[in-house]
Amino acid sequence: MNDGLVFVANSALLGVGLAMDAFSVSTANGLNDPGMGRGRMASIAGTFAGFQFLMPVVGWACVRTIAEAFEAFQRVIPWIALALLGWIGGKMLAEGLSRREEDVGEGARLGGGTLLAQGIATSIDALSVGFTISDYGAAQAFGAAAIIAAVTFAICIGGLKIGRRFGTRLAGKASVLGGAILIFIGLEIFVRSLWGV
Repeated sequence: MNDGLVFVANSALLGVGLAMDAFSVSTANGLNDPGMGRGRMASIAGTFAGFQFLMPVVGWACVRTIAEAFEAFQRVIPWIALALLGWIGGKMLAEGLSRREEDVGEGARLGGGTLLAQGIATSIDALSVGFTISDYGAAQAFGAAAIIAAVTFAICIGGLKIGRRFGTRLAGKASVLGGAILIFIGLEIFVRSLWGV
């Protein structure tokens, strides 16, 4: 197999693996706002894709320049993800539980700050991809990150569509389910880091 094809395939597979948390959060966002339009969906998926592009590049740059400091920071990554997703999920859960019957179907709009926090929380583990691609030159590192971002974008659009479809059916319970999913993802990232998986 040609080296270029192997590079693209490896980057795409890496993108699929890294995008799973963003997919789950996208599904939760779709559950929370089943009336979301295409522009908003593209904005959410684009945010996740942007962070999935940025984090491996930052990780790559850290490995190339300040590897020791980056290794120390890696230990707190699961704690950051747990805190961010726990906070966002808890907020969604509380809003869903306190929503009155007449408010059902309105769907809470995802704020910019919350979306950025979700983007960071779901992509922060992608910093460690910098170690994986540390032997790449700058062009290859940016190319791999671009492929990861494109895969993430497509997967997140799928997650948002799934969430919207089921959000309509679940009505008032969607926000509760979405919040519970986010808390679960935060716990899963944390537990996975403890077990070294």
